[in-house]
Amino acid sequence: MSKRMMTALIGGVILGIVCVIGAYARSNFTASADFVFSLWYNRVILGLIVGAPWPETSRNKALLRGALFGLLVSFAFYSSTGFQDPVSFLAGVVYGVILEAWLSRPRK
Repeated sequence: MSKRMMTALIGGVILGIVCVIGAYARSNFTASADFVFSLWYNRVILGLIVGAPWPETSRNKALLRGALFGLLVSFAFYSSTGFQDPVSFLAGVVYGVILEAWLSRPRK
């Protein structure tokens, strides 16, 4: 497994935990375990897709790619909830950009 993939998966796990905490708090701590797990797993899948060995490109294009993948992956979760959690949907777009920004940062 490449370093990029491992970093993105770990990032997806961490961002998933952040997202789950936020969703759980927004639901007044009543969200079901199925919902919370599905949301976390969605972020892990986002990390998997963003972390794939994509060809080298400019940072701006990489950030756009992260947003696009965040949109596509998060839409799967959003549509499966009956379009009831727009905050998590939009957070997925932001998380895709965050992951790609971390992965495409300039190295010393």
